[in-house]
Formats: sequence, structure tokens, C-alpha cells
Amino acid sequence: MGGLRPGAWPATVTRMTKSHALSPIGRVFAVVALIEAFTWAGLLVGMVLKYGTGTTTLGVWWFGRLHGAAFLAYLAVALVAALRLRWPWWAWLLAILAALPPLATLPLERWYRRRGLLAPPSART
Repeated sequence: MGGLRPGAWPATVTRMTKSHALSPIGRVFAVVALIEAFTWAGLLVGMVLKYGTGTTTLGVWWFGRLHGAAFLAYLAVALVAALRLRWPWWAWLLAILAALPPLATLPLERWYRRRGLLAPPSART
């Protein structure tokens, strides 16, 4: 590490690795992002069982409904979080786009947490 002490890290590295306290709506966003990703994964497993193995359609039936509800909830929570936490326009756009590919809400939520976008606006630097 070239003689750097842990306290001598550049400010940008420290900023990206420190954890910010989540606001209540930030916590809701994190939970709904997890649920949205879980239901996406369940739907994918259901599709493999239905179309790949041909064993059952129950997974698509059940997780299709759950994912539809989770997707709509995620969009609504993302809108509320964007307004209350005063996200820049690109953050809200990324949150919406992350709901489209499977499991993309998980890395997005972690990145938002590291950047402090899920913290109260007054706590951001």
C-alpha cells in the first residue's frame, strides 16, 4: 500500500466505503428492492420449471403475481424516495431502469447506500 496508514486514505475512498444511516424511506426502499429481486428470481425459477423441464406451471403462476405486485410497489417506493430524499434525476431514472433486468435492484440499492442516497438529505456531504 505504499506506506499509507488507514487514516491517510484519500477522502474519495473513505466516502465510498463508509456507511450512511438510512432514513425511514431509505429502509423501505432497501426492503422493497430486496423483495423485487427475490420475486424476480422466483419467477425465473418458475420459468425454468415451466418451459425448461415442463414439470409445473405453479412457479410462474405464483411468482408472476408476486413479482407484478413487487414491481409496482418498487416503482411507487422509488418515486416517493426520490422526492423525499431529493435524488437527482439520474438516480431516479437508474432506480426505474434497475427494475427491468433480473436482480439489478440489489447492486443498485447497495450503491445508493454507499453513496448516501438512502440517507436523509441533511446527512449527505
